[in-house]
Amino acid sequence: MDAHALIVSAGLVVGLLYGLFGVGSAFATPVLALLGVPGVVAVAAPLPGLLPGSAAGAWSYSRGGKIDRTLARRALMGGAPAAVLGAIASRWVGGPVLLVLSGITLLVVGARVLRPGGVVDPARALERRNRPVFVISAAVAIGFASGLLANGGGFLLVPLFLLALGLDMNEAAGTSMVVAAALTVPTLVTHAALGDIDWLIAGLFAAGLVPGAMIGARVAQRLPVGRLRVAFGVLLVGFALWFLVRQIGGMVR
Repeated sequence: MDAHALIVSAGLVVGLLYGLFGVGSAFATPVLALLGVPGVVAVAAPLPGLLPGSAAGAWSYSRGGKIDRTLARRALMGGAPAAVLGAIASRWVGGPVLLVLSGITLLVVGARVLRPGGVVDPARALERRNRPVFVISAAVAIGFASGLLANGGGFLLVPLFLLALGLDMNEAAGTSMVVAAALTVPTLVTHAALGDIDWLIAGLFAAGLVPGAMIGARVAQRLPVGRLRVAFGVLLVGFALWFLVRQIGGMVR
């Protein structure tokens, strides 16, 4: 399989994960890096595909009534401006460090999802959802990380919606896709203006990601939400450990 076909195939796999769990953008950068794409390019290249991919996945979840629109609006209020600041800040961090940060974040989030007792009390979750300040403040931090790591922020939005705000796995995935689609816009524009995007790689990756996201979203709504949550946590931890060992080992050598 040639390099172009590998990138399309990688996009398809990431799209499937995105549709299933609402988290694919965080896998996109490590996967591209493993295929030999340079650090900064690997960070920014998934962005053009994430916008239509997020929209396609969100549409599938919306048809199943799995999107909390009020929560999505509040998350966008804090996340969108912070995403621009994060994208600008990425210029001073550097590609290799951004790749390691991506892996560490995946590991921490996955461990938190798998931790026993991770389901929040329903009354407390409802109280938090009804407090705009809580949601907007959390979204500011997520938006900054989204811009910094050049992804839609789904890898942090899903745990926020799942563990802090009490949504089920499908609701968390669907709502995160709506927010991620919107957060991708300022991040994409900023990185494009900075000249960080290789449009050939971005186009090939998008060609696989968009249909993958649509398929994954449809499949997810037919699966038990409890098992999806466990699979989500295991996937994050396993992939993060493997990727960090490779990435840090390469930096040491």
